[in-house]
Amino acid sequence: MKNDFLKYQAQTSPYPLAVEVSYAEGSYIFSTEGKKYLDFVAGVSACSLGHRHPRVVQAIKDQLDKYLHVMVYGEYAQAPAVQLSKLLAEHLPDPLEKTYLTNSGTEAIEGSLKLARRYTGRTEIIAARNAYHGNTMGSLSLMTYEERQKPFRPLIGDVSFIEFNSEEDLEKITERTAAVILETIQGGAGFILPKNNYLKKVKIRCEEVGALLILDEIQPGFGRTGKLFGFQHFDVVPDIVAMGKGMGGGLPIGAFTASEKLMDSLSDHPKMGHITTFGGNPVIASAALATLQEITDTDLIADSLQKEKLFRKLLVHPLISEIRGKGLMLAPILNSEEIANQLVLQAQEKGLILFWLLFEKRAVRISPPLTISEEEIKEGCGIIIELLDQLQ
Repeated sequence: MKNDFLKYQAQTSPYPLAVEVSYAEGSYIFSTEGKKYLDFVAGVSACSLGHRHPRVVQAIKDQLDKYLHVMVYGEYAQAPAVQLSKLLAEHLPDPLEKTYLTNSGTEAIEGSLKLARRYTGRTEIIAARNAYHGNTMGSLSLMTYEERQKPFRPLIGDVSFIEFNSEEDLEKITERTAAVILETIQGGAGFILPKNNYLKKVKIRCEEVGALLILDEIQPGFGRTGKLFGFQHFDVVPDIVAMGKGMGGGLPIGAFTASEKLMDSLSDHPKMGHITTFGGNPVIASAALATLQEITDTDLIADSLQKEKLFRKLLVHPLISEIRGKGLMLAPILNSEEIANQLVLQAQEKGLILFWLLFEKRAVRISPPLTISEEEIKEGCGIIIELLDQLQ
């Protein structure tokens, strides 16, 4: 299978990890060779409830017996999508009440940008340096990573940049700004948290000049940081919130939510101002609904903060300079890029899945399922410490 994988399936890097997957269950992935891997990455924060969570699997099976795709997004009333959107509204602060369901997080970003320009009548989008919002053309335009952007230029125009956590840069938000888009917690940059009420100050500045605030919750959303959405830690409510990754319990989905007034501007002048064929797919929406119900019906959100404490207690080592992030969105910062690289590769050999971050090369991603047990945390951290001892 590995040879066919490399020959027939388009690759995203010259040297993929290429684990041949047989099946996955809970916090573990099993290879075709029978090797067991403890998953500290959860599909890059996507498998919030671990692999094949019974509630999610049952919701998928139940929907399969009813209907699959029936009509393009927004034309037919389909119970899974309606119920998911309603439950999101119940758990989001006012005025975030109307949700547009998409196929991925980056599509949610694209829709959010279009909504901001459509509603405000302005064109300038302001993003943060070292941000990552996805890889479609609009999302790519919000990046300051020239190596990734240069081969695909020209990108979308009228995009400006500010430094995350820089209050001095807030003056760059003006009456010609349609929206400021920020990750609630910067992911690829190294799991950087906002400081000194930064997000609240950005929102105040946006209100002063009539701009919108878009917060990207694609990674921190759905309980990963100890709140259902990361922005709920920081006393701010965005005008538009984009989500994805952990939303679907392992299936592909994204969404952006805003007030009814904002969202309705996409429905006319022109009609179908944003359209998708498979957004709100009933099978995927059923999985997302079950995921959201499980997260909000249980103690998983609060438990993520307790599990964070355990990770921080166990991951103490001279080669770890600090641990960034919040909840189960954590990034140990190693003393060098080479140590981080070796840790990820050698951990896989030992049966532990870790991964890299996009921009901060000294970081190692730890974003396990919210359902991970304390015993599994201890098992994985034991492997990390053992390997770091060997790398000293």
